[in-house]
Amino acid sequence: MVSGWHYTRWIAAAAALVLPASLLLAARPSHTDIPASPASLTGQLLIASPRMHDPPFARTVILMAQHNRGGALGVVINRPLEQPRAIAGLLAAFGADASGVTESVRVFVGGPVNPQVGFVLHSAEYRVAGTLDIDGRLALTAAVDILRDIGLHKGPSKSLVAFGYAGWAPAQLESEMAHGAWVTVPEDPALVFDEDRAQVWADALARYKH
Repeated sequence: MVSGWHYTRWIAAAAALVLPASLLLAARPSHTDIPASPASLTGQLLIASPRMHDPPFARTVILMAQHNRGGALGVVINRPLEQPRAIAGLLAAFGADASGVTESVRVFVGGPVNPQVGFVLHSAEYRVAGTLDIDGRLALTAAVDILRDIGLHKGPSKSLVAFGYAGWAPAQLESEMAHGAWVTVPEDPALVFDEDRAQVWADALARYKH
């Protein structure tokens, strides 16, 4: 897997979570000059097939945030870290205002590309400057404000914080799918946010088989 993206970085928060790196950075691909692919998988769940044995991706489910002729980007939704992280700690480590913030968040390993880069995948009723709408039901935001809003109970109704992402160069994902590495089903917020993470892969694959 390689990243074909030229992206704009947005500083989101700071903490030593997955790697020793102390900054959580968020990135969003720049794609306004790339026509959408007729077979875009944006908004789909990309499911590793049983024949996928590559360690970073075996038994993973990926929410596809963008897919066009320039490549693809997705966030793994079923690789949580063991312990939640305090949002106040994230904000304080970055030097941002953590006043009144008491909540914690579960943090996910979103993929092997740029594991110091962070995203908040969330329900689409929440929007701030820079929010990327995925499919009208889900969106992606890379900004410290969303973490503060979540901690103040003013954020989206559903959210998932992830470090890293899965990225594909032009035509790479299509080639992998042609070789049977992946299958897809329409996204379902219940699978993305609510179901037992240990069951997401099996449940998503069952939907494909039916």
